[in-house]
Amino acid sequence: MNAYDLIREPVLTERTMTPVYDRQGNEIKKYTFKVPVNANKVEIKQAVEEVFGVKVAAVNTIRMQGKLKRMGRYEGRRSSYKKAIVTLTSDSKTIEFFDM
Repeated sequence: MNAYDLIREPVLTERTMTPVYDRQGNEIKKYTFKVPVNANKVEIKQAVEEVFGVKVAAVNTIRMQGKLKRMGRYEGRRSSYKKAIVTLTSDSKTIEFFDM
């Protein structure tokens, strides 16, 4: 599996796009991506560093359960997926894709 297969898509929501600050007032560079369920933190870190050319400080992962959806009397379930929250080092450049 190459680096471009590991990073499926960015998660662009209001919460992921708002800047987060530490106690000194410096912005923390956190970005969220959807990744395959079988990907581990080391693979995700290497893929983000290779694709975007940045330095990764930490990777946190969350397994998201697919939501139950109904259409009339029929029930279905969305696919489950894994989210990776990637924190960059303070001296690393930002990912231009998220800058708006």
